Amino acid sequence: MVKYITGEDLAKIVKSDQVPHKDYLIVDVRDDDYVGGNIKGSHNLPSADFLRSVDELVRKTNDVPKVIFHCALSQARGPKAARIYEETRNMLQDQGKDIPHEVLILRGGFTEFQAQFRDDPKLVENWNAEVWTSEWS
Repeated sequence: MVKYITGEDLAKIVKSDQVPHKDYLIVDVRDDDYVGGNIKGSHNLPSADFLRSVDELVRKTNDVPKVIFHCALSQARGPKAARIYEETRNMLQDQGKDIPHEVLILRGGFTEFQAQFRDDPKLVENWNAEVWTSEWS
């Protein structure tokens, strides 16, 4: 079962000595709304392409023990992608072809994360105030 992670807990992981794409991976499934900033070190895989790309993502991450998904709010796209990804990896693990792993969803998505951490360049990159001011005002 996919669990949620808070922005604070994700910030601790990103700022730790854990290595992105090795110890953990953040998968951002936002589509056109990806512009305006992202979590540092995250991988953008738009939800529109996710079903076509999930097997490749699993293949590339089968040795990554923690994978965190999010979209703008983590209410639809992020959780759906996380469930599909987890089901695919669990099937491989059941066959002895994958390591134990944890799949998480960022609670509140990038919207809450950037509201809390946008001024910290160790956590958020490519942040553009104009995008967020016009988008949410």
